[in-house]
Amino acid sequence: MKILLFGVSNVGKTTIGKLLAEKIKFSFYDLDDEIKKYYGITLEEFVHTEKLRWRDQKRGQIINKILKLDENMVLAITPISYPDNFEKCIVADDILLIELCDSPENIFSRLVFSDEEDNLYIDLQYKNEHKEYYMNEIREDIHWYGQIFDKIGVKNKFAMNNDGPEKVVSRLIKEYGLLPQ
Repeated sequence: MKILLFGVSNVGKTTIGKLLAEKIKFSFYDLDDEIKKYYGITLEEFVHTEKLRWRDQKRGQIINKILKLDENMVLAITPISYPDNFEKCIVADDILLIELCDSPENIFSRLVFSDEEDNLYIDLQYKNEHKEYYMNEIREDIHWYGQIFDKIGVKNKFAMNNDGPEKVVSRLIKEYGLLPQ
């Protein structure tokens, strides 16, 4: 079985995905990490390499490669605007598509930044000084990517309700009947 986690940035795909994979004894893949490994560059460099369509094409190629692996897995997928390079390969009986959803306020509370070397950091002062901007960006992302997720057939919308990772994973396991393999 392959579980694909979708959602906007900072909703918790990586955190939830790692923990879920650990609990049900699946392999875990994070698309951002796979991009860095495959191209040998930071995400910052990747984002500034080409236009969005090109980057999404490359992401789609990596998703296709990962999904060809013969193993149970959880895959956290970076928000993608142009899914035409992978959307056909995610339609299968053994693939579960889940969109992790939360309110803009809850996503904002988890907002982190990264430097040019992809090191994560928290800057509460900066974040709070620019709260209105980030809240608008989060709302726009929820709307835009929600349409994309609907287009590619992500029917499972999982409300995280600002629950902690352990509780979210327990709820996912229960709701989708996910048992250790």
